[in-house]
Order: sequence, then C-alpha cells, then structure tokens
Amino acid sequence: MVVDEGKDPEAEEAQQSRLILNNFLSPNQCNELEFIHKSCSTVGYRPNVFSTTLSHLIATNSPHCLTPFIPIRERLKEKVEEFFGCEYELFVEFTGLISWSRGASIGWHSDDNRPYLKQRHFSAVCYLNNYGDDFSGGLFHFQNGEPQTIVPLRGDVVIYTADNRNIHSVDEIIDGERLTLALWFSRESSHDEDAKLISLLSERTLHSNKWLPLPASSDMYWFSLDQSSEDHLGFDICWARLHVIGFDILYAEDKSCCSDISELLMEPVQLARGNELFDKEFINILHALQVVQYYCWKASEVEATKIEVETSKVLLLSELQQHKISSLKSLFLKDNHLAETFFRRATPTCSESMQQSFDWTKFAATIAMWEGYARDCYEGILRSLPYWKVQESIFKVSFDEM
Repeated sequence: MVVDEGKDPEAEEAQQSRLILNNFLSPNQCNELEFIHKSCSTVGYRPNVFSTTLSHLIATNSPHCLTPFIPIRERLKEKVEEFFGCEYELFVEFTGLISWSRGASIGWHSDDNRPYLKQRHFSAVCYLNNYGDDFSGGLFHFQNGEPQTIVPLRGDVVIYTADNRNIHSVDEIIDGERLTLALWFSRESSHDEDAKLISLLSERTLHSNKWLPLPASSDMYWFSLDQSSEDHLGFDICWARLHVIGFDILYAEDKSCCSDISELLMEPVQLARGNELFDKEFINILHALQVVQYYCWKASEVEATKIEVETSKVLLLSELQQHKISSLKSLFLKDNHLAETFFRRATPTCSESMQQSFDWTKFAATIAMWEGYARDCYEGILRSLPYWKVQESIFKVSFDEM
C-alpha cells in the first residue's frame, strides 16, 4: 500500500477499517425499534444501561417483535461483507437494542479486547435517536483515524472492525436516553446467533397465548444505581416507563399489600390516568406497557384512521382505588426522582401529546391496532420458521413469490 508523505499510516489504516452510513434506517424503522425497546427492555450489562435482546423477546413470548429486525440484519450483514471483502463469510453473533441513560459511559477499548470476545470481528452501531434533541453527552470517539468523533443522529450507522485499529470510547450521558441497535459479526459459525434463536422459536412459538407477552423475573426489570448492593432503592422499569407518560396501574384484585413484585408482574392490570380508570383488563403489566408504547408510536395515525371501536368505560377512581395505586407506586417506584431523571426526557413527544390531547377513545382504538400488528407479525414468524429451520438462518421470506 502506498502511503502519502505527511500522513500517519496508522490513521490511514484505521480510516479504512470503518464505514459510516448516513440515513441507513428510515425514521419509521427507528420509531418501531424504539417502541420495541421501551416496551420490553430489561436491566443492561453495565451501569445505567438498558437492553432488549432477541432471545429475551422470544423468552417473554414476544416473538412478534423480532419482525422489524430481520431486514435490517440482512442489509447490515451485506454492507459489512461488501465493504470488508468477506462475502458469505459472516454470521450475526449478537443483535440487541441498547439504551444508555444518565451517568453511563465507556472508556477507551476495542470490542475484542476481552478473551471471551475473540470471536468478534466486526461491529455495527445504528443510532435510533438524536444527540442534542433526545439526550446530552454520549458522543462516540475513535482513538485514531477519521472520522474521529461520531455525533449520533437517527438513522445513521457506524461499522468498524472489532480490533485495535478501532479503539473507541463513549462520553458520559448527561441527560436523556441514548438509544442504539447494536450488531456484532463473527466468522465462526459456532457463534451464529440464528441457530440459537431458531431453536428458541421452535420451543416457544406455539404458546397458547400467542402474541400476549409474559414478563420475566422481577430482577430483570428492577433498576437501582448500585445493582450489586442489597439496598433495593430504585424502580421497576415497566412501571417507570408508564409513570413518566402519565399512567398508573391498578390490579383488579386487591394487591396493594403484596410485596412479591415477581408475582405482581404476572397479574392482570388496569390503567389509570389522573383520576380516571380505563375499564379494560390487560393480561399483565408488560401487555399494558406494549399497548401504551404502541400508542406513543402510532398516536397520529389513530386519529387519521378513525377506527370505530366499542369504547371501554372510563370510570372515576374511588378514594380506595387511589389509595391502592399510591401503595403500589411506593412498591414499584421506591425512587420516583430517579425514574423521572432517567426516563422523562426520553419520552418528550409522547408525554406532551398525552398531556395536551389524550383521548381514551383513541387509546381504545390503539388496542385494536396493536393486536392486529402483533398478530400479523406473529403469524409471519410462524410461516417463516419452517424455512429458517431448513436454511438454519433467519431471513426475510417472500411468500408472494411462492
């Protein structure tokens, strides 16, 4: 390789080991992935981080949420193989939605600098929201080469080799929630994520409740600033995400004195807002959260479609019900300020629209829309699964051509 005089060979080599793709994901793709993450996320792998993996979606009976990932994974894998000249050599090792909240950061490192990650060869980070608008801090820096600093913008993707040519860091998050889709690629078939996912799908997609979610254990949703401490001052992620956009939860039966959060996560719930109770029962808190986050994603379309539904009754909360909600809130939100700090700025558009023009009739229509969305995605997964088993790979199956 001929190197121009005056240029740093190491910097040039680093520049050739990374690729920036602007507007790779559409705004709707970003919004859909945000909906999934805010519906299903759990405590993440490092402090102040939340994650949603594909295996977790299957384990919590939400395989319908896999559908949006499939074409994105295919396109990204093709781009990586094309740019780095390794066509048909790569396997997707990991796919996950990862959000970084206030205080999260990472120092200089390369993605393969730990012995158990030596199989990782390439990384791709897709940004799903905007620096400045949705969060402060969180700039991505490369130690060498250009571009040296990546400003996260919705739809952009940065792809790079997972080696010492791309030592990188992420600035501390000051405010808001930095949301990304991360994919890691390997040349080693033994680390192929698809085989594991297909096995999990084969075991779980015939669940009797179909697309209705089933929460994981409470420790996967319980967040505190010091996860290793016995001090459980913190909050339940599901409840907190509902709380910051104005919803409370009430159990059909009196559960206000129950201290077992794992048990409560599985119980049927109703949604309350202000002094009003929506007279519809959701199968569990995760079901309610998915519908609410779907409303955040699709609220403008609900009005446009003018879906006619049999509106559920909206009742005034009694003093006893308000007391039950307050007791439950003290159980699920032990640190209300922390929940507000982490999630309030992360949902500004949804929060503002709900405060200004929330309509239970539109919300009831959203339930029907969510059920149609989940059912269609679920049935698509079921139809695709036999082809995935044969090919031992997850890909977009075009049934129109069959």
